[in-house]
Amino acid sequence: MPTPHLDIAITRYDNTRALFDGSVTFEDLDVTLHSPSIPEIFAGLASGRFDVAEFGLTHYLRALDSGVDLVAIPVFPARVFRHSCVFINTSTGITGPADLVGRTIGEFGMYGQDSGIWAKGIFAEDFGFVPESNRWVVGGLETPLPAGFEFTTHPHPDHVDVSFAPPGCTLAAMLDRGEIDALFASNVPTTYLAGSPNIAPLFPDHETRERDWYRRTGIFPMMHTVVARREVFEANPGLAQRLYQGFLSAKDTAAEHYREMHRLFQVTTMVPWMYHLFEK
Repeated sequence: MPTPHLDIAITRYDNTRALFDGSVTFEDLDVTLHSPSIPEIFAGLASGRFDVAEFGLTHYLRALDSGVDLVAIPVFPARVFRHSCVFINTSTGITGPADLVGRTIGEFGMYGQDSGIWAKGIFAEDFGFVPESNRWVVGGLETPLPAGFEFTTHPHPDHVDVSFAPPGCTLAAMLDRGEIDALFASNVPTTYLAGSPNIAPLFPDHETRERDWYRRTGIFPMMHTVVARREVFEANPGLAQRLYQGFLSAKDTAAEHYREMHRLFQVTTMVPWMYHLFEK
């Protein structure tokens, strides 16, 4: 039986880097790796350009709901704690989650994308946050909403007020100007990184809160998984296991690299105390 060729799209994370440099390979697979932007990866999977790809968990659920027969394997290349992903306009008087009630909130890409789902769920459980009490504005963070988001559906509950940002507008600029009160983001707004006095994180102590939440729940939030159409798996018996093992080996290689660099006091990175953080 010939070795199948697969186009696999994945971001170059530290836990996938070994696949790109060739130190880890997928057993009995002829693979071409691709690493465009995340929206391009998602859209490429939806269009059939990629056989196997990283995919946002909320996009995966939307695809299943719309009848696309995708199968996910238990590989989660992107995991991020999300108390840190909510930003506010500093003139609004918002000092905590309770102050979000009745506000106009921006959300990147769609209502209920990966980071937004996690943040809303965490806030609802811990702070009584009720998403339907707010007005939601969906848009692009640094550029107007990219056309790439046409690859997915945009459902939302009928009783939730959701609209799109005006043409040509970005959520980062709207937050900076006070046109939205808060922002549920997947990335940090560059306006904030540039020092805008108009933008602040909802939780300046987000790391403390995230560590406490992890201590209480044991959950390290999963943003993305790895998926392929069911027909790809059915045409290649054993493929799921070989993919899983390849990604696991790449992750283990990255972890071992950090352990080895402990011996050198993590001299290969400019970040001090990195080895101590890795131990934790």
